Amino acid sequence: MSEQGLEQRNQRTVRKLVLGAIAMFGFAFAMVPIYDVICDITGLNGKTSSTAADGAVELDEDRLITVQFVTVSGEGMVWDFKPQVRSIKVHPGEITQVNFTVKNPADSTIIGQAIPSVTPGLAAPHLLKTQCFCFNNQTLAAGGEAEMPMIFYLDPALPKHINTVTLSYTMFDVTERVMANEDKLAAR
Repeated sequence: MSEQGLEQRNQRTVRKLVLGAIAMFGFAFAMVPIYDVICDITGLNGKTSSTAADGAVELDEDRLITVQFVTVSGEGMVWDFKPQVRSIKVHPGEITQVNFTVKNPADSTIIGQAIPSVTPGLAAPHLLKTQCFCFNNQTLAAGGEAEMPMIFYLDPALPKHINTVTLSYTMFDVTERVMANEDKLAAR
């Protein structure tokens, strides 16, 4: 093979590798929104809706479901975050309020965002929140404490074999991200 032919072959290979790398980057970038859409549609991975549900639904007094509450602080989050009750029993369709407490032991204001997850995943689309602290960022001053309500109900269409639903919240420190966004908006 001539040197010119070898050089052309090498250039084609380099172009293919560069295009392959760009395609892989694009695919990886698109995975997060695609994953979110799939989770929203299927209830996969226990993702719940981030908007308030309508509270009008028929009560199913023939079933009693245990709802457990679990809280976790994400990496770097110093808040003491916990539910006031670890579990309750509710009838599907029964509107229920539970409260979570949070304390900020830090010497600075922190902005937190709670991310919910439901197990089993099949129950996620049936746990409907009419009010939740997870819908918005929560700001807590240094040494501050707060009580955060969450109002929910279980859709009576919850599969009959599900007797226990666990709602888990992970609280993340989003202070830097929120402040950076505010700085960008102020610079405009």
